[in-house]
Amino acid sequence: MIDPRLLLDDATFAEASRRLARKGVDPRLVEDTRAAALTRRAAIAATDEARRDTNAGSTEVGRLLREGHSAEAGALRSALAERRARLEGLESERRQAEERFDELVARLPNLPADAAPDGADASSNRVVRVHGYDAGAYEDRSFRPHWEVAEDLGVMDSERAAKLSGAMFEVLRGGGARLLRGLVNLGLDLHRDRYQETVVPHMVRTEVIERTGHLTKFDNQAYRLRDDELWLLPTAEVALMGLAQGEILDEADLPRRTMAYSVCWRREAGAAGRDTRGLQRLHEFHKVELVSLCTPEASDGELALLLGDCEKALQVLELPYRVVELCAGDLTFSASRVFDLEVYAPGVDRWLEVSSVSLITDFQARRGQIRFRRSGGGAVELVHSLNGSGLATPRVWAAIVEHGQQEDGTVRVPAALVPYVGAEVIAG
Repeated sequence: MIDPRLLLDDATFAEASRRLARKGVDPRLVEDTRAAALTRRAAIAATDEARRDTNAGSTEVGRLLREGHSAEAGALRSALAERRARLEGLESERRQAEERFDELVARLPNLPADAAPDGADASSNRVVRVHGYDAGAYEDRSFRPHWEVAEDLGVMDSERAAKLSGAMFEVLRGGGARLLRGLVNLGLDLHRDRYQETVVPHMVRTEVIERTGHLTKFDNQAYRLRDDELWLLPTAEVALMGLAQGEILDEADLPRRTMAYSVCWRREAGAAGRDTRGLQRLHEFHKVELVSLCTPEASDGELALLLGDCEKALQVLELPYRVVELCAGDLTFSASRVFDLEVYAPGVDRWLEVSSVSLITDFQARRGQIRFRRSGGGAVELVHSLNGSGLATPRVWAAIVEHGQQEDGTVRVPAALVPYVGAEVIAG
């Protein structure tokens, strides 16, 4: 949630409006939210004043009774009944004003950083750098898509996956299953020195997922359990952020860096028939997620560090990739700034997004009340949060199979993965 104070002052509101417009937010929603914020402020002030007046009257009644002025006390009691009735009415109006404001402000995304490029959609995203890619290396050889290579080897079975669960699920066997497990273990080992490994539940309460910005009126990607007020994790970020909700951390404990491996579930609504062959887009996938909580002044440096950590996995796996900074109009709901990592997959001749590294600033912390206290004392402040995919397996798996395919139909395993897979070649 954005800072409500930004909506109240003319100058800060103008600045917030400008930044939200870069994200493509309807200006009418911004204006309506400001009007609701002003109404809420006025309702709070009126209620507080009426409560003070009522409390003062009650105190005066007590004084009059102690001093033996029962007639005057009785008259004041009658007046107090009217004050209490007015207070109840004002409290009702305040609750309505707060509910209206909460409903509207929950629809406003985080403010984009000024450093994020201008643009309305992905066509304006900016390639920051390319690592290990040489277009000429792919000109003299044809590459088959990973699903053909894997199905011929018998390590992937799309047909039986569809029988079990429908479209956009996969069954992996033998070397294909070991490759996925190896990627998870490699991802955890790569980041264990900087991030505390954490095992979290794969289901979270509604308030936990709402406070992280993963359950909004604009997002219908999460899966809900039918008989419980629980949601399946769309990413382990939700649970890792939920662990700190409602807590006050010590500045000395920041940055707090955690990681978790989890299975993730997303509906991928609207994706049917679009890049859904093989492991390009799945409803269920495996991922190692990295999360950092830090002081506001440390967040830019933490973003660079987190991005480098996520790039490290691709470098170790010897995969060509590029870093793409998302323009303001393509940023996710909660993010202020995002860098995507995209791996080149020669079998589909596409750059596949395998990680998003996001600076969330205090957007999640405000709704989740994740705060810290400076070592020198003073008022508590909101932390800044960041997250990134330390290693998301599906598209990395696909890229390894496409890059590693050999003339005899087997797949060469990257050297860093050999100890985890237990073989240099996947042959079945």
